[in-house]
Amino acid sequence: MIRYALAAALVLAPLFARADDAGQGRVPVMDHSLHGTAGVSPEGASPTEPGQGAFAAIQEIAAMLAPDEATDWSTVDLEALRQHLIDMDNVTLRAKVAAAPADNGMIFTVTGDGEVRDSIVRMVTAHAATMKGVGGFTYETAENADGATLIARTDNPADVEKLRGLGFIGVMSLGAHHQEHHIAIALGDRPHD
Repeated sequence: MIRYALAAALVLAPLFARADDAGQGRVPVMDHSLHGTAGVSPEGASPTEPGQGAFAAIQEIAAMLAPDEATDWSTVDLEALRQHLIDMDNVTLRAKVAAAPADNGMIFTVTGDGEVRDSIVRMVTAHAATMKGVGGFTYETAENADGATLIARTDNPADVEKLRGLGFIGVMSLGAHHQEHHIAIALGDRPHD
């Protein structure tokens, strides 16, 4: 592992160093003069990741819409998609989750403060409405002062353990519907309203 990190540092060091930093004992900084230089990369390699997941999701959709002559730019709203991705980030990384068994399922109590709380309410209620019945699961939600409760149930006793193993975030990820959902938001649909 250390060998790979060292190799990466050696390959990337020229991209981050400035000539006036050489040998001065200073921490190299990103050379922003390279920003926008197309096709320049070590040994012909070309990065594919934009460096941030939400930015990548927006970039992907913008790249789909821009060349399409049928795109109705009067309805496109990439800012709405950015706001939705903020909600996803808040729920995935900042929410607190308590899980408890329920009859034929699991109860997930999801809490947070301020903006995180608001993101929880939007995401949990939208997911429950969109995914009800998918994969054999049904969902109930209730908003509370600190967020929301999601109750996931199944008629198949073998799937109760699956719900426990998935946990809250695994349940939220089921259905691989997010990509279609994101393009709908970008095109001006308001599924959370």
